[in-house]
Amino acid sequence: MTRFRPCIDLHAGQVKQIVGGTLDSTSAALQTNFVATQPPAHFAQLYRDNRLTGAHVIMLGSGPDNQAAAHAAVGAWPGGLQVGGGIKDTNAKAWIDAGADKVIVTSYLFEKEHATGADGGDKYKFSQARLDAVLAALGGDKERLVIDLSCRRIAPSESSASSSASSSAAPVWAVAINKWQTMTDMYLSAETIAQLAPYCSEFLVHAADVEGLQRGIDAELVEQLASWCGAAGTPVTYAGGARHVDDLALVENLSGGRVDLTIGSALDCFGGSGAKLDDCIAWNLKKDRELASNPTGATQAAP
Repeated sequence: MTRFRPCIDLHAGQVKQIVGGTLDSTSAALQTNFVATQPPAHFAQLYRDNRLTGAHVIMLGSGPDNQAAAHAAVGAWPGGLQVGGGIKDTNAKAWIDAGADKVIVTSYLFEKEHATGADGGDKYKFSQARLDAVLAALGGDKERLVIDLSCRRIAPSESSASSSASSSAAPVWAVAINKWQTMTDMYLSAETIAQLAPYCSEFLVHAADVEGLQRGIDAELVEQLASWCGAAGTPVTYAGGARHVDDLALVENLSGGRVDLTIGSALDCFGGSGAKLDDCIAWNLKKDRELASNPTGATQAAP
């Protein structure tokens, strides 16, 4: 069954809600929906008080201000938060030791190959060796690892993915790294999920093209994630474009309850008007009651 999964997005040491497609190195291009006056620990405590498990803290930039902010959030809820942004083999265990429940890895899994792109620019290729190194740093415990496959839509003609991932009529999503500004050679597909599922406890997928816009979720992506991750038996959380609490029911219907949903900019606690945090909490409590009354019912990762 679909659950609400909260977030704490950190930029320059502050909790912010940002239009994902504007995240680049030029501050003038950044579009911000919300900047919190409360510290990160406030939101961590809020989630802790309301048993909103599975929350993720994402550092949008690896500067010391974001590092300190993430540590403060983790300190407010030891063992309750997932941490991502700049995670690699050399710091993954340190974040677990600092109190993170899980670490979220994305950009580090891709290595730059100079001047190999179609336009003569740099190309980023998936590195199995780097994934192995991160998991080894965690003592081989995949329950401590989340793989972030945040993505952007591309035209099928631009894709070199297999035919099963890209027919002339089917949409194609390429994994995007470095604040979602850099495209990689990895495409979301059943094969990709099956390849990575043995190394992690769950997936996180931001639809970067709609992130922060509050114009609706990428319904096709949600449906595909339900199919791909359901077949692999691995939970997945989708984020991007949610407008109101009714999107929880929409995602549940689209995915058969196999995909969880993060609502960010639309939440009242982040200055939004489309969704109340209390309503999201009530949704999760309702799902808890449903599960208690039918413990053999469908779970999120059920195929």
